[in-house]
Amino acid sequence: MPKPTKIKDFLGFENQRLSKPPKNIDKIIFLLKKEIKQFKEPIATEIGEKTKDPFLVLISCIMSLRTKDTTTGPAAKRLFKLAKTPKGMLKLSKKQIEKAIFPVGFYPTKAKYIVKTCEVLVGKYNGKVPDAMEELIKLPGVGKKCGAITLVYGFNKSNYIPVDVHVLVISNRLGWVKSKYPDKVMEKLMEIIPKKYWHDLNDLLVRHGQNVCVTNSPFCSRCAIKSYCPKIGVTRSR
Repeated sequence: MPKPTKIKDFLGFENQRLSKPPKNIDKIIFLLKKEIKQFKEPIATEIGEKTKDPFLVLISCIMSLRTKDTTTGPAAKRLFKLAKTPKGMLKLSKKQIEKAIFPVGFYPTKAKYIVKTCEVLVGKYNGKVPDAMEELIKLPGVGKKCGAITLVYGFNKSNYIPVDVHVLVISNRLGWVKSKYPDKVMEKLMEIIPKKYWHDLNDLLVRHGQNVCVTNSPFCSRCAIKSYCPKIGVTRSR
């Protein structure tokens, strides 16, 4: 399974760059924090807050690629009942891992990535997850998104803004960025978003995107930040 580098072009424009920082950012963050209290935590946030374990966050992120949290969450719980460390994971067969994480998308490939990642962690890092992006993205199946998620939710660092489809879509709709490429969006957000918001931004936008600003036909009528959103690229809403 190739690492995703591009989101389907439903936004209607190519890469462009903005020069101005987002307007009303403080108000938008305040309203989103208030709104998301009613919504379930994304799997990365949940595992990070409950376990404080970079390894579990990393493995759950590998499983989550192109898979909904409603599938990833139960799969992660099944797998972590069998093993919670790189050494423990290597005691399992690939088939055992496949069975535990099914039906996440591309589960045979992800099982292979999990095994190979654990081999690297044990062989090169003494069973520990590295806390640097340049090292994380060398691990099998790990791109900048998973690297950033591991740093933010596993190590509780505020040095990256993880970008998934929800962060990408919402930041484009708000006019903060103009790009369909996750890595470009991450780079731009880190240029314009005040650093005090970096740690929480992914969680805020993912929950908002899962429940309100969905990819197709967002629920603009009940959006907490609708007064501040130009709805760029939105052709149909509810």
